[in-house]
Amino acid sequence: MLALLGVTTLVLVAGAPWVLPSAAGETSLTSPQNVEVSIIDDTFILKWNGSNESIRNVTFSADYKTAEIGSWMKLPECQYITGTTCKFSSPEMNVYEEMELRVRAEKGNDTSPWTEVDSFIPFQQAQIGPPEVHLEPEDEAIIINISPPGTEDSIMWAVESSSFIYSLVIWESSSHVENRTETLNTITKIYELSPETTYCLKVKAGLRLQEKVALYSPVNCVTTTAKNKLPQPKNIQVIAKNQVYVLNWDYTYENVTFQAQWLPAYFKKGPENYSGKWKQIPNCGNVRTTQCVFPQSIFPRGIHFIRVQASRGNRTSFWSEEEKFYTDTQSLILPPLINMKPINNSLRVYIGAPKDPQNKSVHQHYPLIYEMIFWENTSNAERKIVKKTTDFTFTNLKPLTVYCVKVRALLEDEKWNKSSVFSDTVCEKTKPGNTSKTWLIPGICAMFFIPVVLYVVKLLWKFINYVFFPSSKLPYTIDEHFSEQSLKNLFLSTSEEEIERCFIIENIDTISTIETNHIDEDHKIYSSQTSQDSGNYSNEDESGESKTSEEFLQEGTVTGNEH
Repeated sequence: MLALLGVTTLVLVAGAPWVLPSAAGETSLTSPQNVEVSIIDDTFILKWNGSNESIRNVTFSADYKTAEIGSWMKLPECQYITGTTCKFSSPEMNVYEEMELRVRAEKGNDTSPWTEVDSFIPFQQAQIGPPEVHLEPEDEAIIINISPPGTEDSIMWAVESSSFIYSLVIWESSSHVENRTETLNTITKIYELSPETTYCLKVKAGLRLQEKVALYSPVNCVTTTAKNKLPQPKNIQVIAKNQVYVLNWDYTYENVTFQAQWLPAYFKKGPENYSGKWKQIPNCGNVRTTQCVFPQSIFPRGIHFIRVQASRGNRTSFWSEEEKFYTDTQSLILPPLINMKPINNSLRVYIGAPKDPQNKSVHQHYPLIYEMIFWENTSNAERKIVKKTTDFTFTNLKPLTVYCVKVRALLEDEKWNKSSVFSDTVCEKTKPGNTSKTWLIPGICAMFFIPVVLYVVKLLWKFINYVFFPSSKLPYTIDEHFSEQSLKNLFLSTSEEEIERCFIIENIDTISTIETNHIDEDHKIYSSQTSQDSGNYSNEDESGESKTSEEFLQEGTVTGNEH
């Protein structure tokens, strides 16, 4: 593709000319060369270089083919053309599909070979043509009415017709200094001009999402009118207060009345003329002050324009400069109401809708997020948290401690950078929490468990002493018969079993009295041993042994008496 005179064109250069073999008396026809196609809006322009100029009465014809059709079709506007240029409108085809063109020379029944153009997509190849511009002068402004490129039933821009944006170049006719203004609407008003001054301008269109070659409109010039006796209002301003808007403006003249109108911004984005779409603002018609008040509910959420006009009798001023405002940013954002409730070692914050002077909840028609400032009452350290939800819980707090919180509302869209003032500070004390309960249960359990453990340990200690360390005190029945310490030590010693002593009495007469005592002593010894054996063996043995000793003693006594 080459650029030709500022217009992008599709150029195909044929190779060596095709020459038909000539017979005697026949003329040779060469194929068209340097075939070019350009598209402006819906108009196709096909150009080529002709065959040998010495051959007269040569005409040209062109065909086209698309993927949808699949076969070559004649272009009605380009059949038997005597020149080397052909214009035709968009055929009934899809401009987003590939298209092919071909051209040949013809004379009578003779034809040259076809010269074909490389396939191309019309929408990609198309240029944006110049828009139509109509100017309306005022004393200090010019109203520009722009018609989109192409025709009303344009095929090329059928989808993109509402996506056009416009660029303006304007200058004073006497100075030639250009001032550029971008992104105009179909109806645009240029302000701050001088009365009775000639201005010239040109406009071109573009697509928001497409980079395309665009052509400027022809230069248009217009002279502003003389200074109007009633100037237009200045410095339009909209202020939100509670649930109303207050519209203010500046004006120096007295004894005049004013009216204000509004227009949704989306009307300016369409190609239609929106001059008749302006609506009267309630409470702002025929007012004698430079202020009017109206409810916010008048405007739906979005972007709007407001304008004001002054009147005195039959005279009216031009409309003021249009003030653009956003309901999301112009509206006053009220601070939310908050409530805080302690839950164990946490505090839960509830965010509620603000209330108007009549104590009615106010619904704010835009998405909000909330910024919370949280701190311990005795500390200056603050925690900042931004949340979209209307309830939030601060966890892991100190028990029985006072914490405070304040909240403000912000627009969710950060680009507006608008917020309410902070709400009233709310403080609340946390509950004892789970800590005291955690220790209370083990404490109660310990009160009952420790005595039981001590009692079990005591019994265990007694059992160990009884088994491994028995008591060294003799039983009472033995201790009452043996009072001597040596005998007790004898019986307490268990390391070695004592051997029973036996005595043989040979002379009863001599030792009867002495032996009686001896026998008594032995009886005591024997009885002690018998008692000890009785403890180790059986009661039956003890009874038998005791009886034998007594009989022995009785027999010894009787014998002694006889002698």
